[in-house]
Formats: sequence, structure tokens, C-alpha cells
Amino acid sequence: MKRNYAIVALIMCFWFVISFITNIIGPLIPDIIDNFQLSHLALAAFIPTSFFIAYGIMSIPAGIMIEKLSEKVVLMIGFSLPLIGSLLFALNPSFPVLLCSSFIIGLGMAMLQTVINPLTRVAGGEENFAFFSVLGQLIFGMASFVSPFVYTNLVAELKSGQYTNLLVNFLSKITPIQLPWLSLYWVFTAILAITLLVVFWIKFPKIKLQDDEKSGGFTSYKELFSNKKVYLFFFGILAYVATEQGVANWISEFLRQYHGLDAQREGAAVVGWFWGLMSVGCLFGLVALKLWNAKTVLKVAGAMSISMLLLALFASKEISVWAFPMIGFSISVMFSIIMSLGLNSVSRHHGSLAGILCSGIVGGAIGPLIVGWLGDIFGLRTALMFLVLTLSYIIFIAFVAKPLIENKTIKLKKETNP
Repeated sequence: MKRNYAIVALIMCFWFVISFITNIIGPLIPDIIDNFQLSHLALAAFIPTSFFIAYGIMSIPAGIMIEKLSEKVVLMIGFSLPLIGSLLFALNPSFPVLLCSSFIIGLGMAMLQTVINPLTRVAGGEENFAFFSVLGQLIFGMASFVSPFVYTNLVAELKSGQYTNLLVNFLSKITPIQLPWLSLYWVFTAILAITLLVVFWIKFPKIKLQDDEKSGGFTSYKELFSNKKVYLFFFGILAYVATEQGVANWISEFLRQYHGLDAQREGAAVVGWFWGLMSVGCLFGLVALKLWNAKTVLKVAGAMSISMLLLALFASKEISVWAFPMIGFSISVMFSIIMSLGLNSVSRHHGSLAGILCSGIVGGAIGPLIVGWLGDIFGLRTALMFLVLTLSYIIFIAFVAKPLIENKTIKLKKETNP
């Protein structure tokens, strides 16, 4: 089958757009609390909650839609929903509308992430799928690293009143002066509109789902839900995403409350480095999984993550600002390892199982909300200790998982006979 690397390159651009929009909420939390005068941290946590609830709702239906509709239709709907959500909030900036906007954006992003993986396999070839998947994750991390710095510079220029280019000058005319961060949603709207036009004009290769990509029927789900292993790994994915989003969404506010750092500059930069080091961690993880058993890597990653979390929460300002990004580095391998251990622990119905496990992404709705709720009662530092529990569960999985297939490792030295 002919490979279409131009489509692969376009897919990498899709990953950038998805991540650029998805992971900006954390740096915005302090602004949202101030501008909408939220009296409780839990209210601010409803923003990532509304986004990730949409993920949990849409993950399995999106897989079914790929089987019933063309890949172009799914992509068009997938990019249209975030466009509608971004424009909705840009035109009517209020807290209830922001919650609605986040939910609509989450629905679209869930659809996009579901269709992109099989599209990458078809366009780039099965033999290159692993490479392009890792490349996509690296670009995803790169966009998450870049977006907080775009936010910082954009807000700084709008606040200064001295506009250095036509784009910022235009944004100043359509953005309320008291909400400079709202300009990001106009940027999202423009990026998504351009992406949607590109999708409309491009011809995509036909996706033929493999057996492990298809959503099975009722019987397969019934069989899987009767298997205790499925719950073990579902809650593993939920715990991971709760940890990732629980940290990312509260870094900026924590540094503002406990160390007096400017959320729009220093806090946003730390969030950017959190995502940046997560990309670096993916590269280290690829090497580690060739040298050691996946369960061993998961144990080490879990222990390192708890150590970095404790340092970030209880050490000095200087240590905290680098310990938070190091959490991103240490958790980077967790999602893929938990997913692979789960899929390798059952002998069939992998497509249905993948859908169930991906529904665990709803943990991104639960983690920030629990931290916010506990923060209102005990303070944000104590509340973030909740993530020690989620990380401990992930370490527990590393001890009890019994996959049918182990990851293949290499030996650095050949054994020699005496």
C-alpha cells in the first residue's frame, strides 16, 4: 500500500493544535479565579472537569462513529466542536459559558484523538506506526510546552498597550481590557477555522480498522466487565490522568499562593516546563522499556513521582519550581505502560478494552475537582497530597499486574561461559 507522508505530516500538525488548546487551562486557573471572582477552588476545578467528562462520554461513541462514518466526517465534526466552543466563550465571556465551552471542546478532542491513531497507521504504514505514534506524542508535548509562553507574551503585550504587531493590535480591539487572556480563545478560533478548511480540502486515505481497533458488540463488553483485570487497569488510567491534570491545573495557583510567584509569567512558565519535560521523559521511557521490564519502570516512575511531588509541595520556592516540572518527566511513561499492561493482560476483545480503558481519561475530571474541593477545606498544599494516593495505586498495579506478554528487552552484555 502506498504511504502518504504528507498526510502524516498533517496529522502531526493536528496533534499540535489539539495539545495547544487542551493543556492551557492550568495557567489560566488563577486568572479565572480572579476575573470571575470565584470564592472556592472547587468552582475553578469544574473547568477541567467539564472538559474531561466530555472525554469520558465520547471515547467509546467516537470509536463507533469511525466505523459508521468516513474519517473526513469524523475529523470535520471533531474540529468543528472546539471551534464552536472557543467562539462561544470568546463572544460571551462568563463562567457558565466557559464550563459549556470546555465541555464542547472536550467532545471534539475526544473524537479527534480516536480517529487520528488509525489514520496514522493507514497513512504512514503499520511498520512505521510505533515511530509516528511516539513522534505525535512528542509534538503533543511540544505544543503543551509552547502554549503557556504564548499566553504569557500575549497577555503582557495586551496589558502594556504597546502592540508590536497587527495580530495583537487586532486582538486588542475585540478583547475586553479586563480579560486579556480571553484573546487566547480568539486565537483558538482562528487556528481551528484554518484547520477545518484544510481538512475540508484534503483527501484522506480510507481507514480500515484492524480487529484490535474496532469496538466490539455487547457480548465483548459483557465479557470484559466480568473480568477483574479490566477494572484494575481502568482505574489505573483514571488514576494517571487524575494525577497529570491534578498537578498541571494547580501548579500556577499553588506557586502564587505559597511562593508569591506571578501566575501569568512565572507560574505559566513552570506549567510549560512540566509539559516540556514530559516529552523528554517519553524519550527516556523508550530507552528504559528496552532495558527493563515495564513493571519495573512503572515502579521506579511511581516512586520518583511521589518524591518530586513531596519536594514540590514542602521544599523551598527554588526547589518547588523545578520539582513540579520533574513530575511531568517521571509520570511520562505511565499512561502507555498501564495501557499496554492492560491490553496484554487479556487474550481478546482488545478494541473494546481500549475503548473502556480510554474512558478512564475521565480521571482528568475527577483529579482537579477533588484537589479543589479539598483545597477549600484544608488548603491547596494538603489537598495536593491526594495525588500521593493516585500514584500509590499506579505503583500497586506495577506489583500485581500479570500480563500474558511481557515487553521485549535487550541485554547490554552477552553472557560468557567461564
